[in-house]
Amino acid sequence: MSKSKGKNRAQSLFDRYESGMSNISTTERLKRIDLHGELRKKILPFCRLRYGEIWEDPLKGHKVGVLDATKFEDVLKIMGDEKATLIINDPPYNVVVGNANTTSLFKIDLSDYLDFSRRWVKNAINVMSENAHLYVWLGADYRDNFQPLPDFMIMMREFKTLKARNFITLRNQRGYGTQKNWMWVRQELLHYIKGNPFFKVVYTDIPKVLRGYYKVVNGKLTENLERSKSATIRPGNVWIDIQQVFYRMEENVPGCYAQKPLKAIERIIESSSQKHDLVVDFFAHSGTTLIAGEILGRKVYTFDIDPIFAEITIRRLERFRKTGKTGWQWRNPFPEIDKYGV
Repeated sequence: MSKSKGKNRAQSLFDRYESGMSNISTTERLKRIDLHGELRKKILPFCRLRYGEIWEDPLKGHKVGVLDATKFEDVLKIMGDEKATLIINDPPYNVVVGNANTTSLFKIDLSDYLDFSRRWVKNAINVMSENAHLYVWLGADYRDNFQPLPDFMIMMREFKTLKARNFITLRNQRGYGTQKNWMWVRQELLHYIKGNPFFKVVYTDIPKVLRGYYKVVNGKLTENLERSKSATIRPGNVWIDIQQVFYRMEENVPGCYAQKPLKAIERIIESSSQKHDLVVDFFAHSGTTLIAGEILGRKVYTFDIDPIFAEITIRRLERFRKTGKTGWQWRNPFPEIDKYGV
């Protein structure tokens, strides 16, 4: 075997190992954190924050905290006198996910859920700048009359300082369903604004292929492809070009159930904020908003009531800066568990 072939083969094996593909195993190295109490007990000692504490990034000024989104004093602790240009929140949906009701992804009485929602929405409004965006990911339980999505939307009418701007659907590439039901492949994203915030037109990677939409411009009959500023189409409010996060993608964070695709968060940040703006996320979970902000040059303040997810968020940023990788794919974000045999 030639040296070049041997080197290429060795590099290939190394790359496979680095991406978690040694032994051709694609099983996540960490179980769903919010489901396994014993696993949580093992991880907690390795978390650097406790409730009420905040980690400050010495390089770019990001902040990560263990705080309660429904308590204004907690929100003020991380915000100080600063105001957010953009808030992206992915709260619990009040839907039993993965056939389990947990403290992180809980299902409670609808009236209690709406009370929980009112409190964090009010806190969000209080730290938004005069001109700002609020995006809220939310779900609907078809097994329970589609709650809480319509109830939440009606509740939001109580907040007169916010104006509904759009109702976006992200189409997952994978979904769930039965032989007696349609495949459920949608995620809903509500868009509200305060004042008259900046908005930038962005484009997808989907090429424009249809001619039409004729109109006269400077005395000449033109069609849309001639008038286009881009060869690709705009996203619209149905996003079909973003892959659902799952274990085969580099950005996947094992243990974090129902994380949002990085590309979706990047699209929101790019369209609804500018360089160096402050972006805030009240429900950090897997830390996707922080990673997207780091990539796009925004300062991000984010927090979670669970110290494990706050730790994952910090580790994900540190890993990205060290390796350029946006997640762990199916490797373990807490290798100490294996290293120390705990």
